[in-house]
This record gives sequence, structure tokens and C-alpha cells, in this order.
Amino acid sequence: MQDSGTTAGLRGIYSVDGTVAWASGTGGTVLRTTDAGTHWQKCVIPDAATDGATLDFRGVQAWDAQTAIVMASGPGDKSRLYKTTDECKTWRLLAKNSEKEGFWDAIIQPHQTYGCTKIPGYTLLVGDPVHGHFDTRDGATLSSGLNWETSVETCEARDGDAVFAASNSSVSVSAFDSFILGVGGKSGARVLISPLQQFKHSDPCLSVPVPMAGGTESSGIFSLAFSNPVAPWRGIAVGGDYTKPNESSGTAASSADGGRHWTASAKPPHGYRSSVQWSESLKAWITAGTNGSDISRDDGKTWQPIDDGNWNALSLPFVVGPNGRIARLNASALQ
Repeated sequence: MQDSGTTAGLRGIYSVDGTVAWASGTGGTVLRTTDAGTHWQKCVIPDAATDGATLDFRGVQAWDAQTAIVMASGPGDKSRLYKTTDECKTWRLLAKNSEKEGFWDAIIQPHQTYGCTKIPGYTLLVGDPVHGHFDTRDGATLSSGLNWETSVETCEARDGDAVFAASNSSVSVSAFDSFILGVGGKSGARVLISPLQQFKHSDPCLSVPVPMAGGTESSGIFSLAFSNPVAPWRGIAVGGDYTKPNESSGTAASSADGGRHWTASAKPPHGYRSSVQWSESLKAWITAGTNGSDISRDDGKTWQPIDDGNWNALSLPFVVGPNGRIARLNASALQ
């Protein structure tokens, strides 16, 4: 466990290199460490003079110790993007959701995180459905221009579809610029795979059912991760029902073909899970949720408990949760 210096609920975490990391959460909270978590610095609150302290920053992406973007999740214009380039001393508003019914759920850097072929700085933003389609936008955040109003290929939504903003990891991207979206809600658990870059605007998104808990507003896929941006595209989906944190059934599934087919875990994690990530150093998957964390060394077929802590999101080696909880993975204990 580490001392975060805050009691905010933390759902955003991004480890740049294990030494530099950023975290974010309720009350306009943004934190930064440059010494592997020995000390966490509380950043200036974006738009502190107006309503910044009311924002819930559920996503953060960073490039180094100076530069980061935070995503606020909330109804309408409470969904926002802010950027800092001076170690979080000041912030610039990048975008504000103009859709009254909109709600932003995740922001990721495909190039840096998944080996996407886009230029460095390309960023993908995903939100709840508006006008019958999921809200997906992109922007070259390190370039001089920024256009968040032009959506990338959007996927059609069913009545009752939802994307969960529990851990900023409900979407993943392949090396060919195709994004994979984890869906839940009343329509059930499924993934939506966008067309490859060269086929966009011609083929519809592929809808694939996933054998996980679903059919209610509180259940479905909460997090997606892939171990490799290119073939064989082995991936894991985790979730369940967040109102039933100790229910293990329907909390994880795996895919060996980029999300086109899924198999339920024979021995699932020991409860609802909101975040999952591949550890290259451990050659294993780590997943975390509100009643603990688990590890899988056989590509999601079986899971073994690690701890019983209360967690929301992973960016290895860090994990964050409610009431300012931050911990660092002791990898040597898992060898």
C-alpha cells in the first residue's frame, strides 16, 4: 500500500514506466508520482475557480512526467478533457461534451499502449450511445491541431446498451486501427469490433456475444485487454455485476482471435472485476475489482486470488480504488 494523500475515489491510473505515474478521481483530483509511488503529489485542480472540484476524473493518459490528459466523466458538459504540459501546474480545456445525453467513458492512446499505426499522440475517446450510435472520437493531442468533433467509425447501439466508466479500460485497439468496445447493460454482454482502417465507412461494426453476466443495467463487460496488438490477438474481458461484488459466475472470458470468439473462464476470478491487464514480465494476466484481485497464467482459463482489497483500476504495477487507495504490485511474490 502507498500513501496517496487523498480520500478521493480513484478510477484513473496510468503508469508511464513504473517510476512516473498519474492517477485521477473524484473532486477534481489528479495525482502524480515521479519516484515509483514513494510520494504522490496532488496536482492543481483543473478549472478550480469554477466547477473543477465537482468533476469526476475517471480516465488519465500520460506521456511523461510533464504531459498528461485527464477525462472527466459525467452527464453532458460534465464530461471534459483537460491537458497539462507543465507537471500539472496548469491545465488547458481541450473539449467539453456538447451532447446533453452524452457521457464519456474511456480515453486511450492506441499508439503508445497498443502499437497502433497512428502517429504518436493519437488518442481515442469513447462515450455512451447518442443518436443511436456509440460516441467515438479521435484527436492528435500532441499536434498543433485538435478536432474532437469529427467522430471515427461509430458502432450502432441497441436499446439498453451501455459502456462502463469504471476503470477507463472498456475499449482496446489493434495494430490496424480497429477498436474493440466492451458493452453491457440490458442488451447483454458483447463486444463491438469496428472495421479495419482501410474498410471504414463501408462495413458495419461486428457484434459478438460474450458469455458473461449481462441483461441488467449493472452488468456486462467492464474491461478489455489484449496481450499483443498483432496476431494472435489474445484477449481477456472481465466484468460481472457491480451490485454483486462477491459473485464469481460470469466475470471473465477469453479470446484467441482478436475478439471474434469468446470462451467463459472455467475457474473465474473470485468476484466482480472492473479492470484487467497483461503483464509481459510475469507472462500472466492480472484483474482487479471491489473484492480483490486475481492472476491467470493460462490466458484466462483459470484464475487464482492475489488479495481481497477494494480496487477500481489497474495500470501495472499500480492499482487504485476508493478512499484514495493506491498500491504497487509486489511482482516477486508472484514468481
